[in-house]
Amino acid sequence: MDRFFDILFSSIALLLLSPLLVSIAVTLRLTGEGEVLFLQERIGKSGETFKLFKFATMLKNSPNIGTGTVTMRGDPRVLPVGAFLRKTKMNELPQLFNIFFGDMSVIGPRPLTTQTFRAYSESTQRLITQVRPGLSGVGSIIFRGEEEIMHGATASIDFYANVIASYKGALEEWFISNKCLYIYFVAIFVTAWTVLVPSTKIAWRVFKDLPEPPTELKQVLNFSE
Repeated sequence: MDRFFDILFSSIALLLLSPLLVSIAVTLRLTGEGEVLFLQERIGKSGETFKLFKFATMLKNSPNIGTGTVTMRGDPRVLPVGAFLRKTKMNELPQLFNIFFGDMSVIGPRPLTTQTFRAYSESTQRLITQVRPGLSGVGSIIFRGEEEIMHGATASIDFYANVIASYKGALEEWFISNKCLYIYFVAIFVTAWTVLVPSTKIAWRVFKDLPEPPTELKQVLNFSE
């Protein structure tokens, strides 16, 4: 049933947002390196890979520079217009095509690169490949400011692998265990609300039995007891 709503919502969104999508495409074409779309291989359902669509926000060769596919706060690889698109999450809008084509769902675990996928435990990897990855989801909502977390003392691949990936994996496992149409629609609402009110704690109130974050992440994730 969620596939029906995926097609319906992505079709409507692409139609309504087409003027915005075209405007962003033209702006990117005329600025930075002139690239409009960034296509990157991600892990999908059943472990199969697919090309994820994003608006180009970083240097062309960024996956092979610095921290690879993990982006830090103030990352020098991010282009000026790209910083705005990333902050507003508008760089993710082309993934509506991924949803329409069936690579993704509106709600699901975040589609990962091979580097970030391998940071999960083997049991988590097996679980998240049982479902389509999502444009948004519980993990994406809770970690909406992930780039802000990755700075200073926490700006390291080890911190990502041992702290962030471990807890994010627990969130994705929670989603898969509780997956239903109710969670699907509630997650859409919470995503929209979070975009409008970034400081909100609504996710902790709506998804009341989420795994508790480790001490190092409680403050930055705006955790509410």
